Amino acid sequence: MRPNESSRPEVWAGVEGTVNRVGDRYFDQCAWSGHDDRPSDIDRLVGLGIKTVRYPVLWEKTAPLPAGPADWSRSDARLGRFRELGVRPIAGLVHHGSGPPQTSLLDPGFPDGLAAYARRVAERYPWLDAYTPVNEPLTTARFSALYGHWHPHRRDDRAFVTALLTQCRAVVLGMAAIRRVNPAAALVQTEDLGETYAPPALAYQADFDNHRRWLTWDLLCGRLDPHHPLWDYLTRHGAAARDLDFFRANPCPPDVIGVNHYVTSERYLDDTVDRYPATLVGGNGRDAYVDVEAVRSRVDGSAGIAGLLRQTWERYRRPVAVTEAHLGGHREDQVRWLRHVWEGAVAARSAGADVRAVTVWAAFGSFDWDALVTNPRGHYEPGPFDVRYDPPRPTALAGVTRDLSAGRVPSHPLWEGAGWWARADRFLFPDPAAPCRGPRFGGRPVLVTGATGTLGRAVMRIAHARGLAAVGLGRAELDAADPDAVRAAIAAHRPWAVVNAAGYVSVDGAESDPARCRRENVDAAGAVSAAAADGRLPVVTFSSDLVFDGRAARPYRERDAVAPLNVYGESKAAAEREVLSRHPSPLVVRTSAFFGPWDASNFVYHAVRSLGSGEEFAAVEDVTVSPTYVPDLASETLDLLIDGATGVWHVAGPDAVTWADLALAAGAAAGIDPHRVRPVRADESGWIAPRPAYSVLGSSLGRRLPPLAETLARWAREGGAAH
Repeated sequence: MRPNESSRPEVWAGVEGTVNRVGDRYFDQCAWSGHDDRPSDIDRLVGLGIKTVRYPVLWEKTAPLPAGPADWSRSDARLGRFRELGVRPIAGLVHHGSGPPQTSLLDPGFPDGLAAYARRVAERYPWLDAYTPVNEPLTTARFSALYGHWHPHRRDDRAFVTALLTQCRAVVLGMAAIRRVNPAAALVQTEDLGETYAPPALAYQADFDNHRRWLTWDLLCGRLDPHHPLWDYLTRHGAAARDLDFFRANPCPPDVIGVNHYVTSERYLDDTVDRYPATLVGGNGRDAYVDVEAVRSRVDGSAGIAGLLRQTWERYRRPVAVTEAHLGGHREDQVRWLRHVWEGAVAARSAGADVRAVTVWAAFGSFDWDALVTNPRGHYEPGPFDVRYDPPRPTALAGVTRDLSAGRVPSHPLWEGAGWWARADRFLFPDPAAPCRGPRFGGRPVLVTGATGTLGRAVMRIAHARGLAAVGLGRAELDAADPDAVRAAIAAHRPWAVVNAAGYVSVDGAESDPARCRRENVDAAGAVSAAAADGRLPVVTFSSDLVFDGRAARPYRERDAVAPLNVYGESKAAAEREVLSRHPSPLVVRTSAFFGPWDASNFVYHAVRSLGSGEEFAAVEDVTVSPTYVPDLASETLDLLIDGATGVWHVAGPDAVTWADLALAAGAAAGIDPHRVRPVRADESGWIAPRPAYSVLGSSLGRRLPPLAETLARWAREGGAAH
């Protein structure tokens, strides 16, 4: 792989292709993400300006039977398309896996089996010039044979050593087989890399961990001899001298050392165990300590990615690349983590390290890594594309990646600012004697109008919980219908975006006060949108399911015609038109029947309060809505805003229930006997404004929020019934 003469690293991308085994089940990331069934994903990657992609061509999926036929159809199509488009794949053959069912990481036949498969790949695709035969051998050995998370579920040092040597031998034999077909094929050997820190009493354990982290590359480079700090450890736990001598006799140094670095990669061993819950306290049989992320416990900083890349270069003097750069969590922190890694790679390169690339990972997201892929719960972390939408929706990371690929400093406003790992609130269990360093929020603020209402307060609260700077202006501070006042507020606070949560909220009151309703809903939305357009700022405004007439036989989607039945709904429909006409690319979020834990102004609270007091509670049984949890609505809206989404979006809960059903479910979630819920018809309810009998919101654009049972349980836990 030729050096890049530019002063900047290249930008690569990667598809999360893990196929790991838990018990007798194989967990397949490409199946979960839908990538297996979307050939168009290849063009999406190329659309980011990417020229090199880490791509799975996995043994377990392609040729699972030792003597059976291989299924090359998917790889033929995907790799062929990469070739047509001039993109270099780095083919991954085993990714956190243990091979097909007949083998395992403890099987002496694993290396020869993988080598035979590697030869078949090379013969079928002789133009492929870069491979990762086994991703992260050390990490996989730890998770599979030392911690017992994955097959073969062992928890002892002997199994760990065997699994590590088995995988590294497979890399050597696999590359030899590949190079018999293509002598120029390059080895890109990946491994998770961090550093362990500890107080003096635990320095011996940190030293062991810091020697162990290099084992994959030390073995492949033929550096494992009797003078190596871990020679005695390896031989004491089952490695015969001839097993280790194999690597010195058959060195297979990586052409590129692939550093996979996460915010969890750097660790601190804290012996002040009384600061932590007992469930977190572990040890090594000699001392008790808590193994925690360094950024969550250590005030004095760490090597960081720049320091780790320099260490790697100085140790091996071979080209280095960051082969995974990813953070699970909120979108703004994903953007800022990529910036953190990118700037670290640039700094290491400027200091003389041959850093070739930074890999944006994982292009189509990943599943269940919060539980180390041991339990298929469906917990999803997006990457540059969010596959919960059809087609996959580009996120803020997509725009940032395109900018970096084109040699531009990313233009996203949240590229600047501190991620959570650099803020003062990052500590899980802070030491009261140690100073907390770092800002609380990072970057320019989002301006929230109507900040004293239910939606405005929720947006402010969620923004602050995420570490996003936000300025909230209530009705007393800003008349959102006054164009001059709105422009002055934008000039004063210099936001990067505006969230218009101001508005008239009384559906029945609007029938007798249509002028005020129109001013606060329509005129204000127009004034805020126009001012944001003048400042070239993104804007979001909220609308309602009440823009529909209820005659549909299915959930309403974004393109369905509006036909409001009441004054409030008419004002919201007019506000949508106003916003869409006065801003070139606004975001309009329609929602429904929202409730939250932070105020008493919602149906769920009133239902639970009445039932809990022993009172009867009347609830309408012939009007069906989509109950929506306000914290989720606020967070999803911020994600859409950060990602640059535009147009009309439906953001609502996925359940279609009547108001009476909602009251029953709320009572049950709060632990209250709901038998006092009295179902009534809408014409008996005392409502003044007519409502649509069915205003359930669906979406043509993608996912909706979590289900009602989950959100009601969270509402109860988060104090929703305590107001």
